[in-house]
Amino acid sequence: DQNIIDLAYSVRWDIADPRDYVFQLAQPQDTVRAAAESAMRAVVATTTLEQAIGTGRTVIEQRVAELTQQILNDYKSGVRIQGVAIKQAAAPAQIVEDFNAVTAAQQEAIANLNQSRSYAQQVVARAQGEAASFDKVYEQYRLAPEVTRRRMYYETMEAVLAKSDKTIVETPGGVVPYLPLRNGKRLADPEVAPRAAQPATPAPAAAAAAAQPGAAQ
Repeated sequence: DQNIIDLAYSVRWDIADPRDYVFQLAQPQDTVRAAAESAMRAVVATTTLEQAIGTGRTVIEQRVAELTQQILNDYKSGVRIQGVAIKQAAAPAQIVEDFNAVTAAQQEAIANLNQSRSYAQQVVARAQGEAASFDKVYEQYRLAPEVTRRRMYYETMEAVLAKSDKTIVETPGGVVPYLPLRNGKRLADPEVAPRAAQPATPAPAAAAAAAQPGAAQ
C-alpha cells in the first residue's frame, strides 16, 4: 500500500548439503542475508501496513521463509531455512504521530459503528415488544370489544389527568363540576379584584362642603 515500515527480523538456517554449501557459495552468510532481504521486500510489498504490524506477522514470516528457500535452492546453496521471526515492526519515527492518529480514528470509527448497531438492536427490540403488546390488546379486544374499549379509555384518561392540574369533584347529583385549581389554591374572584384596586370616591355632600370657602371653623 506504498507505506514505509521498519522491520527487524532473524533467519534461522542450517547446512543441508555440505558439498553444495562449500563449492557453490563463495560467501554463504552474505548470500543467505541477501536472499532473505530480497524475499522480505517482495512479501512486504504485497502486504498492508496494518497486517505487517498486526496479526499478519505469522503469514509474512511463513511466506518469507518459503521464498528465501526457493531463492537459495535456485543457487544450489545447500542451505535449509528453518524459519523467519519478525522481532519488531513499526512505522518510521517521522510518521509515528500521523500513523497513531490514523489508528485512533479507525478505532473511533469502529466504536461508533458498534454503538450504532447496538442502538439499532435496541430500537428493533423495542418495536417488536410494542408490536407484541398491541397483538395482545387486539386479541383481548376481539374477544370482548366493549370491555376492552372501556379499559383502554380509563387507562388513557388516568395517564392524561395525572399530568394535569385540573381537579374533578364528583357530586351526589351526578353532575361533575370542573374546578380550574392550580397547586391546590383557589383562584381570586375576577369581580372582586378590580373593585379593591379602585380608589375610594368621597360622598357628594362631603365634597360640596369641602368646596365652599369658610366652611371649616
